[in-house]
Amino acid sequence: MKRPRIFLADDHCIILQAFRNLLEPDYEVVGTATDGREMLAKVSKLNPDVVVLDIGMPNLNGLDAARKLRKKLPEIKIVFLTMNEDPDMVTEAFRIGANGYLLKNSDATELYQAIDVVLSGGSYITPHITQGMISSFIKNPNAENTQRPLTLRQREVLQLLAEGKTMKEVAAVLFITPRTVAFHKYKMMDDLDLKSNSELIQYALKHGVVC
Repeated sequence: MKRPRIFLADDHCIILQAFRNLLEPDYEVVGTATDGREMLAKVSKLNPDVVVLDIGMPNLNGLDAARKLRKKLPEIKIVFLTMNEDPDMVTEAFRIGANGYLLKNSDATELYQAIDVVLSGGSYITPHITQGMISSFIKNPNAENTQRPLTLRQREVLQLLAEGKTMKEVAAVLFITPRTVAFHKYKMMDDLDLKSNSELIQYALKHGVVC
């Protein structure tokens, strides 16, 4: 029987190796990545059945990487495996198309369970945070753009700037001009009523653009 093909993305190499060792007896781990952009590039070529990824990754965080992946390869199953147990973050993950969400402190068997559920066409949410996620959604079911009124491109620029890259470095990563980076930066500051680079970085931290 053909083993399901799994791709792993996490910014800690030790964790990646641990997950690979855990899964490989029953699944085929076709590749790994340590940031969101690397994940997108490799997954596009490898076309796995399931991508297991963290939220807090450099260059492109897991949520925004999943947004891009869902548009490009809608058939791939997406399972978040993270330390982030904020119900609002879980709700956001499923709004953008996640199939599963569990925590890194879950039992190893739960990762197997989550993968099997999503491969069967279902959705999986760890019981540790299910109630909080449901309460968050009931409280504000249309909150997708109220807390994060930025385009995906703006969020990409913001994350790279918040990670300490210069406008020239951001431009090189995104294949745009430094002038375009500056346009996005100051447009965000104007739209969000932010007066300084420090306030812009604080916004990025508060809204999960960087972790």
